[in-house]
Amino acid sequence: METLYLTHPACILHDMGPWHPERPARLEAVEQALEDAGVMARLRRREAPAAPREALERVHDSAYIDALRRQSPGQGLHPLDPDTLMNPHTYEAALRAAGAAVAAVDAVMAGEARAAFCAVRPPGHHARPAAAMGFCFFNNVAVAARHAMARHGVQRLAIVDFDVHHGNGTQEAFEGEPGVLMCGFFQHPFYPHSGAGPAAANMANLPVPAGTGGLAIRDLAVRHWLPRLQAHRPELLLVSAGFDAHGEDDLGGLALAEDDYAWLTRQIVDVADRHAQGRVVSTLEGGYNLSALGRSALAHVRALAKL
Repeated sequence: METLYLTHPACILHDMGPWHPERPARLEAVEQALEDAGVMARLRRREAPAAPREALERVHDSAYIDALRRQSPGQGLHPLDPDTLMNPHTYEAALRAAGAAVAAVDAVMAGEARAAFCAVRPPGHHARPAAAMGFCFFNNVAVAARHAMARHGVQRLAIVDFDVHHGNGTQEAFEGEPGVLMCGFFQHPFYPHSGAGPAAANMANLPVPAGTGGLAIRDLAVRHWLPRLQAHRPELLLVSAGFDAHGEDDLGGLALAEDDYAWLTRQIVDVADRHAQGRVVSTLEGGYNLSALGRSALAHVRALAKL
């Protein structure tokens, strides 16, 4: 069965300034890597729709959504915080990024595709119910998860977050909710300075120190994540796919390589094959060294699509 590739031109037009590491060239690097390897030709490309308002409101406060739309500038940049800025295309890009994840869930739940990769920006896993944060405006994975439960009756799902930063917004959305298991590793201490303390039973957080490499991450996943994922028996797996834990990425301090992302993805796909009819929806989070991002995303998508 096919693997979908969802994106939208607005995700390129969102631009927070030439100094900003979360830049349009990130998506260009991902797409070029897939094209050069011949992988893009084996995916089914689909334009991401805008997320429906009702889907956003399952995660985000209505007043926040309205305020974000009002703050969209007619020209130039409008900062929400020192690192998170809007240009005239940002609001649409954020709608399309969340909409890609929602549409991907619809497709895999309907049996139109087995898996999907959402090549979108802005990322989402730091976005809180009423606040943008850490380059993120809407929490794409959380919106998709709530949609899966509300529209498709999914009772057990898992979210795997392998970004170098803790997915604090996603944890806030689901902490204490037994139907959602969230598994994440992240550098600690590090931005956003969360995730290492006591957490609800449905949070499988693995904080690791700077310098941690791929073999250590694999060992932790085998000992802590995979037993939890198998026991949870998820009907759907969602992935916050951040590639800034790569050893070449200067925004983080971990030391993963492309093979580690391929291995992690194969484990996720195996759980999905056992319990979720293969259904996996992955959406891009971090990754700021363009070469490492392209190679890592290629390894991830190859494993996701079983190529």
